[in-house]
Amino acid sequence: MKLYTGIDLHSTNSYLAIVDESGKRVFKEKSPNDMASILKSFEPYRSEITGIVVESTYNWYWLVDGLMAAGYAVHLANPTAIQKYSGLKYADDKHDAFWLAEMLRLNILPTGYIYPKDERPIRDLLRKRSHLVSLRSSLLISLQNIITRNCGMKLMTNDIKRLREDRVHPLLANNEDLALAGQVSKDSIDFLTHQIRSIETFLEKKLELKDTYKGLVTVPGIGKILGLTIMLETGPVTRFEKVGNYASYCRAVSSQWTSNGKSKGKGNKKNGNKYLSWAFSEAAEFARRGDDKARAYYNKKLRKTNFMVAHSALAHKLARAAYYIMRDQVIFMPEKTFT
Repeated sequence: MKLYTGIDLHSTNSYLAIVDESGKRVFKEKSPNDMASILKSFEPYRSEITGIVVESTYNWYWLVDGLMAAGYAVHLANPTAIQKYSGLKYADDKHDAFWLAEMLRLNILPTGYIYPKDERPIRDLLRKRSHLVSLRSSLLISLQNIITRNCGMKLMTNDIKRLREDRVHPLLANNEDLALAGQVSKDSIDFLTHQIRSIETFLEKKLELKDTYKGLVTVPGIGKILGLTIMLETGPVTRFEKVGNYASYCRAVSSQWTSNGKSKGKGNKKNGNKYLSWAFSEAAEFARRGDDKARAYYNKKLRKTNFMVAHSALAHKLARAAYYIMRDQVIFMPEKTFT
């Protein structure tokens, strides 16, 4: 007899559910998030379990790794693509776990990619870098706003980030309240800059772009760190059938439903990889500043719409170009991208 298992994973506990090939529920149990306890619960059914479904929550690593190490076939469910049962008035953890098992039995389970265990730590380190960059950007914008409001001028980002020269204090020194606000902002920005650079130095010594991804650094706006981010967040590019699938995964396409020319609402804007979205957004900004063809494309779009749409259009172009570069192992071709 074939058995299908679903696990509804939470922060401290999990609900385990098993159904047979006819859909009959044969086991259910609430278990603490302890690998030994979960494996003990499954042991009587081990020889008959054909697959175990774990939902892709924020804390799935330990559970998926432990089950795979124990020899189970594990499927990572994509929560954004799962349809709830229609007509139900009540649902709880037990229903969710059985529904995961049932989708596996019916072969309708939308799955996610199980990223290789050995490469996850370095990917998480790159994610921490992007988090620190975002925090620094918010502090930079806040400090620029303080200076603009009180001094009637804008201090450029690179001037604020200077480590060997403080250009903030002289502008706010006449008021002790503003001076303190400027000081704590500048100190925090400098601290984050040091931490970001330490991560970059570590990564540059430890990690190299794989041959399949080396062409990424020929894309305007993409240097080694962004190239590494795109490489590690993308994984095998072959898992994306078409360029549109990849662009969607990068959140580089609009999310809108239309029918007969009329809007019927919007889809899930957060469906996809937020780190790839951030990486291509960063690349678009760098490309706009430093590449003539990218800037010309951006300005062309800007004449027809606002700067956010123009920025997104450029990021979309770069994401599409990156897909072909990784898939075909070629270099960036501006004549094919900015047309």
